[in-house]
Amino acid sequence: MIIKRTISKENIAKLTKVDFAGKIHVVETPQDAERAATYLKQFSLLGIDTETRPSFKKGHVNKIALLQIATEKEAFLFRLNKTGLVLPLILLLENPRITKVGLSLKDDFPKLHECAPFQPRGIVELQEFVRPFGIQEMSLQKIYAILFAQKISKRQQLSNWEADELTQPQQQYAAIDAWACLQIFILLQELKASGDFEIEEINEQNV
Repeated sequence: MIIKRTISKENIAKLTKVDFAGKIHVVETPQDAERAATYLKQFSLLGIDTETRPSFKKGHVNKIALLQIATEKEAFLFRLNKTGLVLPLILLLENPRITKVGLSLKDDFPKLHECAPFQPRGIVELQEFVRPFGIQEMSLQKIYAILFAQKISKRQQLSNWEADELTQPQQQYAAIDAWACLQIFILLQELKASGDFEIEEINEQNV
């Protein structure tokens, strides 16, 4: 496999859109959040992401509304604006034996700390993890496009994540963001183990 260093927005636009075919669980009560977090303890590898209701008022930032945690076949959407950060979720985030893979987590964790104090452990930051593979992009959409030749739609990014009910497009978007982090990590781990990859020469055109 030849890994490109960069990819243009124009080339991403030409790609087919990725869909999440697994089961999506929308978690809206503290009791369901505790049960879901307990279920997720059995997995050694998870993808994570968060969503926040956009603020169009200068200087105002909303609290995190959604924490997504994905396995290879399921995605759990924890509606933190309704459930809070329950103790089993905190213990999951602090468990060093469970690897949690995400992107731009340095921005997510301070916001999660507003919900409850905790010490994240077992964390993989994809923006750093992809560097040895020659990838120079920072966004999830571009990294995923380079590795899988599929497009993650960003149309729901600025939607209302505190709405009474999440729409199906919102659920898909949220699930894909956490699941895609997991898929990127798994693929790169496989390529690292096999050595079956080449990094595109820097003097080649990466578009």
